[in-house]
Amino acid sequence: MKELAGRLTALDPDAGAAVRVIAYFDRLAESRAGLEALVRGAAVLAGVPARLVDAGRRVSVRVEPDGTRRDPDGAAPDPLWPSAPLLSDGAPALWLERTSPATVVDAVILERAAGAVRLVLDRTRGRVPLDDPALVETLLDATAPEPARLHAARGLGLDPALPARAVASADGPPLIVSGQRPADLTTGRLGVGPAVPVPDLPRSWDAARTALRFTAEGTAQDPGERVVHADDLGGLALLADLVVRGGRPPADVRALETAAASAPWLLATLHAVASTTSLRAAAAEINVHHSTLQDRLTHAEHLLGWSPRTPHGRFRLQTALTMRHLARG
Repeated sequence: MKELAGRLTALDPDAGAAVRVIAYFDRLAESRAGLEALVRGAAVLAGVPARLVDAGRRVSVRVEPDGTRRDPDGAAPDPLWPSAPLLSDGAPALWLERTSPATVVDAVILERAAGAVRLVLDRTRGRVPLDDPALVETLLDATAPEPARLHAARGLGLDPALPARAVASADGPPLIVSGQRPADLTTGRLGVGPAVPVPDLPRSWDAARTALRFTAEGTAQDPGERVVHADDLGGLALLADLVVRGGRPPADVRALETAAASAPWLLATLHAVASTTSLRAAAAEINVHHSTLQDRLTHAEHLLGWSPRTPHGRFRLQTALTMRHLARG
């Protein structure tokens, strides 16, 4: 890189300086330098004060070109200063306090420094909390104009260039998470929408609310998954249009409810049968002996009027248990 910079400098001083800037910030990133070191690097390379302000994460750093830190005095940055956002479509957050016209090298300094700063903030402080109810509501509202939704996304710290997911909660406000499939979420029943571009989050929200209807409390009287991803439903999502929430449940669901009223163990037992690969696996799932499970199934067949042991009966049972969740008010 040093040899390349030297050759480029002989041909074009700005190009050579740009290569040295890139190499400089790459070294800082590799050494996991902190925010102050990154802002100091920008100031020293540019020869003017550099300022970083991220109000959402309560970050404010200003460094003089001699490397001395001197935090802002409260005055707002001059809109004429060269600047760069931390998000591709966000507001300026990093400035070079240059009153003369910006140079090509200034642009490279700002781009590389902002990218390194963003990585540090995401690593050490996380994203801006997505907890402003008004902004979230606007972002998920399909009837809101797209410019308003994009403005809300920027206010929430979302990068419109990256995918995101909407999450519907049974007992809380809507959530917005990154496009990566979340490995862990808060407790409670949750429906997770598909990863979509930020402007399409209303579509993810609709799918998340549908997925929420397929969830269960995960108890003996309401067995099932507490978190359901819309991506996993496939054609099952069509059932949500057929079963009216809070309406009269289908006949097989009514049969389940009647049977469960006379046998408290029934729902957990039938869920184990429907969700495992064999009767022995089902017995292990609910911690009973295989012969006990067989006795329970014989009793369940009498109460339900069909056998969950056959392929058709097992499919019917799976559908009935799913419709039971969907029929919930």
